[in-house]
Amino acid sequence: MASDTATPTSISRAALVIPSAATLLALMNYTAPVTTVPATAATLHAGATGQIWILSTISVGLSTTLLAVGGLADNFGRRRIFVIGAALLAVASAACALAPNTTVFFAGHIVQGAASAALLAAGLGIIAHSYPAGRLRAHATGIWGAMLGAGIALGPIASAGLADVADWRLWYWVAAAGSVALGFATLRSVPESWAENARRTDVRGMASMAAGIVALTTAITLGRSGWSQPVVLILFVAAVVLLGGFVLVERQAREPLLDLALFRRPGFVAATVGALVTGVAVIGLMSSLSALLQRTLDVSAMESALILGVWSGLSFVSALQAKRLVPILTARNVLATGLALCGIGELGLIGFGPDTSIWWLLIGLAIAGIGSGFANASLAGLAVGSVPADHAGMGSGANNTARYLGASIGIAMIISLSQSGPHGANVAVVVSAALSLTGAGVIAFIRMSK
Repeated sequence: MASDTATPTSISRAALVIPSAATLLALMNYTAPVTTVPATAATLHAGATGQIWILSTISVGLSTTLLAVGGLADNFGRRRIFVIGAALLAVASAACALAPNTTVFFAGHIVQGAASAALLAAGLGIIAHSYPAGRLRAHATGIWGAMLGAGIALGPIASAGLADVADWRLWYWVAAAGSVALGFATLRSVPESWAENARRTDVRGMASMAAGIVALTTAITLGRSGWSQPVVLILFVAAVVLLGGFVLVERQAREPLLDLALFRRPGFVAATVGALVTGVAVIGLMSSLSALLQRTLDVSAMESALILGVWSGLSFVSALQAKRLVPILTARNVLATGLALCGIGELGLIGFGPDTSIWWLLIGLAIAGIGSGFANASLAGLAVGSVPADHAGMGSGANNTARYLGASIGIAMIISLSQSGPHGANVAVVVSAALSLTGAGVIAFIRMSK
């Protein structure tokens, strides 16, 4: 079996195709409920708060476990953790499809998030192990990054289409079948790999981080219906205490879940900042845009998903082409450029309302899509290229944790701001654009080590 110090004599195409397909499925599953929330809530008898949790429970599972499964993949085998993730996603998807009530559905959705975390973190680790740094890895991470944008847009389209054929449950059966196929394909075609120097499992770090992120994501979710509620304030305080405790635990741990020394690496800092900004200002806005378009332009779920497909399609294409920028720009500069284009494109969405020309929206979405593709491709490369080879899972896990924790914050922000109608929706767009442009500026001024 391969280790991180081995030099691959041949590159397995399956080590790229399968993790990329898994990322596509995970992101489609992440956004699939956007267009079917009313039908799901009606079937499960979920009220207003229940509808919020239909969208949010998967984020809890994702952001809580991403860093932990990245470390487990490095220690116990990336292929092993990937296959376990595929199996869990199949079981959890079936549970969501069969759910008779919100309790079962929410539990299944949380497990879906944890399973998706295993696919994302272990999958990117498999790619990093199989493709050496440089042009080959830039090409591979570009393809992987392209699947992020594609999944965000295709999820609502697929779930809306399948709901028209049968009902909202059909998507979850499709996700279960896809997960089973991924698991078998991985066992058949992907070689095992792990870190050369295995680390102890940091149980205290996992527990404190998981508790802190659960408290934070729960506070963010409940805050959508009122930020001054006592339970929300208590959860925010608990999150600060628990995450502060996590930092103290990691400083004292001999083999930490997250090596805090990585924050001395400019590339790691750039990747983490970029992932957080991408989550808040890009994924947060684009995940909510379908619902905003339906309310503001009075279009159907399928029509809004197709409009968003302009952003996703160009994100997909530009991520694939990002490798051409590697000889010209550093990954950090590609990331900064991508976020700047996201901000410029989002500015083009300002002022949309019932009388807005659809072509004006499409121009803004096109510019943001190109920027998003550049950002996704460069983030994937920075996440694993800015850490030692035997920390690939840690780098991937930390980067994706920042991305999807940011997405939870971004979606909550968009929903809160847009509740006041078209004016609020435009404020949300302005805030997202400002964050993208600020993130681009911060990353551009991070001094990279030689």
